[in-house]
Amino acid sequence: MPKVLSSFPVSGLFAVAKPSGPTSMSVVNDIKNLVVGSRLFVDADNQVKPSGKGSKRGRFARDVVKIGQGGTLDPLADGVLVIGVGKATKKLSEFLDCVKEYRTTALFGCETDSFDSEGAVVRVAPWKHITRERVDSALPKFTGEIQQTPPIFSALKMDGKPLYEYAREGIPLPRPIEKRKVTVYNLSVVEWKGNAHGYRYPEKKFTDEQKAAVEKAMHGIEDQLRVNDEPEQEAGTDTSAVACVLQMKVSGGTYVRSIVHDVGHAVDSAAHVVTLTRVRQGRFTLEPEDEKDVGCVPWSVFENALKDQGEADADGWREWERVVIEHLEVVEGRRSDGKKEV
Repeated sequence: MPKVLSSFPVSGLFAVAKPSGPTSMSVVNDIKNLVVGSRLFVDADNQVKPSGKGSKRGRFARDVVKIGQGGTLDPLADGVLVIGVGKATKKLSEFLDCVKEYRTTALFGCETDSFDSEGAVVRVAPWKHITRERVDSALPKFTGEIQQTPPIFSALKMDGKPLYEYAREGIPLPRPIEKRKVTVYNLSVVEWKGNAHGYRYPEKKFTDEQKAAVEKAMHGIEDQLRVNDEPEQEAGTDTSAVACVLQMKVSGGTYVRSIVHDVGHAVDSAAHVVTLTRVRQGRFTLEPEDEKDVGCVPWSVFENALKDQGEADADGWREWERVVIEHLEVVEGRRSDGKKEV
């Protein structure tokens, strides 16, 4: 039975199934282009006519209603992106530290600076010895409460300077990168692709100068990013490098890319992420299993509405608004008796 709102506008939370490609910020901005003109979230006097996908607005439109997201996904990643509108933005911080579930494809034999396929190849390594059994036996090392080192090519700062700047400029790190305590509740191989896939190593490659800069930046501290190739016959080609799909349930702050990178080292090779899906973030999920789970609004709903919102139904709702209502957790609104619903 369709949800019925007794009154509006409301503040609320919902999740969108972000596609791979766009940034999280661009997804939020595109949704806001619809939200600012909707009676669901904005009173009639302040509504602003939607201006289409990717458009930019003036300050007035930006201030009509607050909107934000509860945990950035990289452009490569897809999956659950929690959106807060109005006073619900104050609740978004709850989703930064909540339990999350991911599904990721790891491609072996190649290490990149970013630990994923968006980066540049740092080195190639042997992979022919890798089997599912060998990967399975390595995973217990990365489950439970573990100490994780963030990637050197990240925006985390040390003494006010992003780590990636040390690496790119060849400036020695003042001290080792501080490890973070995270919890990996479960980690398993859910699909062994072997070499039956179409994934390829990135075309971008580290130059000798870039490799020297990273080595200089990490001189004298624990090795994290290896830059020396370990050739074997076929090690430098990705035509048959093995890949597998890992599923994991982790605490907030866990670097999925780092887990894949470290698993590559644990099986005496290298590995990087080629696909990454956030399956769950708190109670929001791509795959609802019980009544407490909340599903996601497909990105196509917003994408189509940005092109043409279509006609309103008998209750005055356009299709995208109706879909959002079905997935919406109202944080503040009005009940039928006129009292605030919080």
